Amino acid sequence: MRALEPTAEQEELRAAVRAVLDRHPGHAAWAPLTAQVGTAALAVPEEYGGLGCGSAEVAVVMAELGRALSPVPYLGSAVLTVRALLAAGDREACARHLPGLADGSVVGALAWAEEGGWEAPALAARAERAGRAGRTGPAERAEPSATGAGGWLLSGTKRYVLAGPVEPSLLLAFARTPEGRLGLFELTAPCAAFTVRSAMDRTRPLAELTMDRTPARLLSPDGAAVLARVRDLACTALAAEQAGAAARALETTVRYAKERVQFGRPIGSFQAVKHRLADMYTAVEGARSLALAAAAADAAPAPAAAAKSACSEAFAYVAGEMIQLHGGIGITWEHEAHEFFKRAHGSAMLFGSPAAHRERLASHLGFLPAG
Repeated sequence: MRALEPTAEQEELRAAVRAVLDRHPGHAAWAPLTAQVGTAALAVPEEYGGLGCGSAEVAVVMAELGRALSPVPYLGSAVLTVRALLAAGDREACARHLPGLADGSVVGALAWAEEGGWEAPALAARAERAGRAGRTGPAERAEPSATGAGGWLLSGTKRYVLAGPVEPSLLLAFARTPEGRLGLFELTAPCAAFTVRSAMDRTRPLAELTMDRTPARLLSPDGAAVLARVRDLACTALAAEQAGAAARALETTVRYAKERVQFGRPIGSFQAVKHRLADMYTAVEGARSLALAAAAADAAPAPAAAAKSACSEAFAYVAGEMIQLHGGIGITWEHEAHEFFKRAHGSAMLFGSPAAHRERLASHLGFLPAG
């Protein structure tokens, strides 16, 4: 267990991120997080202007963002977009985009899920070669990609795109070629409708991307492999965020139980309340351990699936108890408890439900047929 304890450098990173989030609430934290702390550069290799760190350092940042329920586009840009570019293996695209993503001047987004869900078989967005589309124009003159393919046109609708306060300056999307193979594409022209939708969780902006013959460039013809790797990294990062948010919800509830007096005593002195707080603590520590283990394993499939499933359910449980133990004030708009509750249930479904990840874990362990 000692190997999972944070290093001195990771503790310094945690303190720096927390200090910025305390001073700059909401979207205002993005600029100092990227410019002063360098959080967006953590997963970017040094050759592209990054810090060359791994999943453990990303998990430190995600846990602090979870504690603050921060709306900054770190998960969508510094995790999903950066990791998708690296997994695609297009060095020219990496050289063009990763330096900007690392310093925060470029905000990226990965258009992934569709109406059918997050799994690869559910992705039905179409890609057709621009030269065969029967139309002329800028799409036909698209620059050839590093893989040797020409310009492409993408059509389809993507759901639940992690967005920031403004439209991303870099959009990547998964789509199927005419042969039915999943590929990863970079949108090369602003010909898509990017709309931020109202969501249950107001602290995590989600957008819908509608593409109608949108010019694009092929980054990887093996989108299934890219998706598999990005999903594990995304689940590991999100599990750390959920564990951090659950810990903050527990801390807030314990503080309230010490302050709230009923029948002449703090409610935290009642044995029934102590039992519930102890159960919350157990859930938080279990989630934290699994999140750390997944990060230490560099987001291997089985630990990532286990962490996403367990942390989702632990956070949902703790957030529900937070509302219950706060009593009447816990269900008001003025209290933050409802924000934790909504983030818990929204993040539980992000990148797939807990049940879907338990099934994936069972498959990796050999209890179910693969796929």
